[in-house]
Amino acid sequence: MALQMQAEGKGAVSSQRRFALTRWGTSRGLGLTVLGLLAAAMLAVSVMTGASAASVLNVVRSLFSEPDNPAMLLRDRIVIVDIRLPRAALGFLTGAALAVSGAVMQGLFRNPLADPGVVGVSAGASLGAVFWIVFGNTLLSTVTAALGVFALPAAAFLGGLLVTFVLYKLASQDGETRIGTLLIAGIAVAALAMALTGLLIYMADDRQLRDITFWSLGSLAGSTWEKAAIAALVIFPCLAIVPFLGRGLNAFTLGEAAAFHMGVPVELFKRSAIVMVAAATGVSVAFSGGIVFVGIIVPHLIRLAAGPDHRFLLPGSALLGGSLLLAADMVARVIVAPAELPIGILTALIGSPFFLWILFRGRSGRVM
Repeated sequence: MALQMQAEGKGAVSSQRRFALTRWGTSRGLGLTVLGLLAAAMLAVSVMTGASAASVLNVVRSLFSEPDNPAMLLRDRIVIVDIRLPRAALGFLTGAALAVSGAVMQGLFRNPLADPGVVGVSAGASLGAVFWIVFGNTLLSTVTAALGVFALPAAAFLGGLLVTFVLYKLASQDGETRIGTLLIAGIAVAALAMALTGLLIYMADDRQLRDITFWSLGSLAGSTWEKAAIAALVIFPCLAIVPFLGRGLNAFTLGEAAAFHMGVPVELFKRSAIVMVAAATGVSVAFSGGIVFVGIIVPHLIRLAAGPDHRFLLPGSALLGGSLLLAADMVARVIVAPAELPIGILTALIGSPFFLWILFRGRSGRVM
């Protein structure tokens, strides 16, 4: 009789657990569906929004019938297909990469204020970009001629990867990557990169200073299909490994020792996460410039809505990050039309108060 009651009790617990997992899976699927629909809607609205009166309907209608005004159709196709569509694609990829990188860094460092800049990518990318702007037409003229419009993004990407590599070497000892050392060294290396950037700015002429300022404020204005394709080649593989990071980051919230005992290959996991963040953030900063606070804002919004489980947090951050950056880009295009406001200004205006709110929330003992 006792054995029967014990078996029934275990069966009841097992049923409750299955019900909880099913309910959690259903709510997670519903949440990702909502975020996916939001992302699709933002992509559609982004393509239809701008200073030009180009019509998406005219382009779609021309696929099935002869146009009434070929000249107007040509204009609409150029604006929609060659300008707005690649801009929307690159914007979504950039927002998704920055948001996921922020979520990974916050989980890895167990710090709600961590962002992709912790690993030095942003500072290194800025150093590479400014170095090319100052010396691209003199010392590097041959390389500039060969790469063309891709010279600046290539320099920024290489700068970010170089700083990340140096930082990783500094934080590694006896085959082990020390997260605390990585954080402290990241601050020091980023400060050194910014000091070198300041030295290069001091050497720049007036035209170069304007180019540096425009790039550092962030923009999607120069988006092309070629740039979007190159960004996708780097960002898609990074996002593809995101589902495999959720369980490990959940374990990391209990500490590295606990994660190890839970079966997480700690060192391999840390290296994979750092490389993913460096590559995704590096290519994003390379093509879009200095877009800040996306990596902090988005993960916290997802946590507020659905909790800290990284199995939902990471894909949710990717979808919401892309949507948020598209929304900011649309505002940047129309708020001072026909001119364009740098998108980095908007994200900073939104992100700075949010960052302070997180800080003061943490001081009151209610860190998310």
